[in-house]
Amino acid sequence: MNKKIYVAAIVAVALITLQFSVQESKEWVPLLDEDLTQWETYLSYRHKADYDGNIPMDALGKPIPPIGYNRDSTHVFSVLKEPNGPVLKVSGEIYGCLFTRKSYENYHLKLQVKWGDKKYEPRQDKLRDSGILYHSIGEAGVEYWRSWMLSQEFQVMEGHMGDFWRQANSAIDIRSFPSEGSLMSSVADETQPFRSFKEGSDGFCLRSANFESPADEWTTLELISYGGKSLHIVNGHVVMVLKNSRYTRTDGEAVDMVKGRIQLQSEAAEVFYRDIQIKQLQSMPKAYQGFFE
Repeated sequence: MNKKIYVAAIVAVALITLQFSVQESKEWVPLLDEDLTQWETYLSYRHKADYDGNIPMDALGKPIPPIGYNRDSTHVFSVLKEPNGPVLKVSGEIYGCLFTRKSYENYHLKLQVKWGDKKYEPRQDKLRDSGILYHSIGEAGVEYWRSWMLSQEFQVMEGHMGDFWRQANSAIDIRSFPSEGSLMSSVADETQPFRSFKEGSDGFCLRSANFESPADEWTTLELISYGGKSLHIVNGHVVMVLKNSRYTRTDGEAVDMVKGRIQLQSEAAEVFYRDIQIKQLQSMPKAYQGFFE
């Protein structure tokens, strides 16, 4: 082979390799930076232990307005500059959420989470709690705690990573064992048929097993969402299989809910998030298609 052709071949291979590497690096889009440029905030109330789902009242019996959008003067949400990249600190001191400016549809979300030490009323004697709310639409403050948008919840909680909660009038179907009323919760299981979770029926489902990392270690959480189907994944283990994401209108009609913002909850416990990344999907990844067959 002539020297010029050999050199040209080496350069071509190098360019192709570089191009492939760049394309791969662009697949995952980081959502966290030091200035939270891709996020907004909503704060509601410092809830008390006797909270009953109604708007809190002042001493004169008048409704207390929520703190509202982008008024985080107490820095419930802040970013720590760490050597390995930014870390989101959620103090949990006031109920509310950090939510993406953009809406997302058909994606793979990946992040790491670790608990802090502080807890606040009304959860001082309870497990540490937070959550990832997806397909979030409409205004914040429409559910029981008057803090979040209509959405589906990927629970982030001590010993309960990957549980499901309905938020407001959302609905979804989950592969699960049925509940027995107040005596026993529904439990996710990939071998079981899909059961409906909607208003008037179950609103909560327990993850299939506990795969949370030990205390003081980071737990990797993944949410895969495609075409109304979703998977809750904890440290590489699928702990819940869901489909038919929707919400129920006041007239009882079901409306597909497959696109929306992503919320991270502030819920009376200190929690840290890092490496928040998202990747668009063109289809449900082949490795997970069998969960829906």
